[in-house]
Amino acid sequence: MDTLPDIAPFQRRLDELNAQMAESSFYANPRRAAEVTREQQKLAQLVADHQAFEKFGREIAEAQALARDPAGDPAFKELAAQELPGLARRRDILQQAVLLAMIPPDPTDSRNTVMEIRAGTGGEEAALFAAELARLYQKYADAHGWKVEPMGSSVSERGGFKEVSFLISGQDVYRQLRFESGVHRVQRVPVTEASGRIHTSTVTVAVLPEAEEVDLHLDPQDLEITVQRASGPGGQGVNTTDSAVRVIHKPTGMIVFCADGRSQQKNKASALAVLRSRLLKLREDEERAKYAAQRRSQIGTGDRSERIRTYNFPQNRVTDHRIGLTLHNLPHVLEGGIDEIIIALQKADYEEKLAALTGQMYSPPRGAGDD
Repeated sequence: MDTLPDIAPFQRRLDELNAQMAESSFYANPRRAAEVTREQQKLAQLVADHQAFEKFGREIAEAQALARDPAGDPAFKELAAQELPGLARRRDILQQAVLLAMIPPDPTDSRNTVMEIRAGTGGEEAALFAAELARLYQKYADAHGWKVEPMGSSVSERGGFKEVSFLISGQDVYRQLRFESGVHRVQRVPVTEASGRIHTSTVTVAVLPEAEEVDLHLDPQDLEITVQRASGPGGQGVNTTDSAVRVIHKPTGMIVFCADGRSQQKNKASALAVLRSRLLKLREDEERAKYAAQRRSQIGTGDRSERIRTYNFPQNRVTDHRIGLTLHNLPHVLEGGIDEIIIALQKADYEEKLAALTGQMYSPPRGAGDD
């Protein structure tokens, strides 16, 4: 591709920021000034790279014309031909830099993340795998120096999780984990299966960017909040006080239950935080749905009804069906080793956004991931 998307909108925004920075009152609000300065610097670099890309394009055209000139000096023609590969490489580097800078950042990328994991089809086996996935993400968070705070859980008879939720805090948590939303399928012989027959079970994972109070207002009249006595492990205190909190959001019918904390106030705060995050995700999904008819996302919508990954124990295989990636190191993945998968998903997402930006279609590689 020898052209780039129109730079004019970015140039106009840069001119606006330059005008703001020239005002005498610009530094009256240091925080706002810092934000404007960062944006101005990023746009200035984008415009400079775009200009350099155009300059290399002109130089390449001149070198090609000189190299093809039948009446030209042979020495100059040879020198022009030798310069062409280097000019092309430098232009390609600038092209990628400009396209990357033109992709609008997702404002939720830097958010902390609420993860909700629920056992799907498969009964007790699904609950046991839900616990393994919770452990997987705990280990992944630990490896990245993130903090994990339990928010609620419901334990099955054999120690699995019917459902579990927790908050992960740290740098770029949502950017790293956003593509984990969906149906995770496990294929293995359950410990309760005497005949050695392989069973298929499913677990749903929801990855929700943590919502702040400024993101959306919860009308108290829309909430039905009840308290009840908590049950389960946790010592004497957990069973003798009405600390568990159940919140119903009447407009949507969403229900959040939190009982992991010892205090009613903490459980209420956790429940409202989960509710806000669910509502924020719902609003974002509705916005994305407006554009879904135009083109289908190649790496999936992140919807919890969509099967995204299979963990096949007999074959020591993990397959992400959205990008056709298969790894034969299941034990490593279950210990939190999902970096290779996440990097591949981010790359596919980046290439899809570039395709949308340049008007081209991007088709990810397909492989054994369709079974």
